[in-house]
Amino acid sequence: MPRKDPLRNFRFRVEIDGIQQAGFSEVSGFDATVDPIDYREGTDPTHVRKLTGLTKFGNVTLKWGVTDSMLLHDWHRQIVDGDIQRKNIAIVVVDESGADKARWEIVEAWPSKYTPTTLNAKGNDVSIETLEVCNEGVIRVK
Repeated sequence: MPRKDPLRNFRFRVEIDGIQQAGFSEVSGFDATVDPIDYREGTDPTHVRKLTGLTKFGNVTLKWGVTDSMLLHDWHRQIVDGDIQRKNIAIVVVDESGADKARWEIVEAWPSKYTPTTLNAKGNDVSIETLEVCNEGVIRVK
């Protein structure tokens, strides 16, 4: 049986409905949490039962090197102007040969925070922009 090594976290791509963007350097925060609810009736044993409550999905943070593309900034600007444009986002992890191996779908996402790069004349770092997006679902489909 062939060995199944874990996938590396630095080989990935991000697909956003209708937006062609250069490579992203970091994606984080795509998590899901179900809140527990403590419940007990008077005739129950002396411990509480745990019921499922609301499911919450974490905000996804996207980071990329600054280019002349303004597509993600413009998406955030639409939200600021009151034009809510929800999009689906896919985060795809690829193996060494470039084949898709894992895929998460981020559903009904919209940008809630845009952070332009910081500038420092003494440094030599790459300029990084950040976009934080709210969403209504994180689903692993592959």
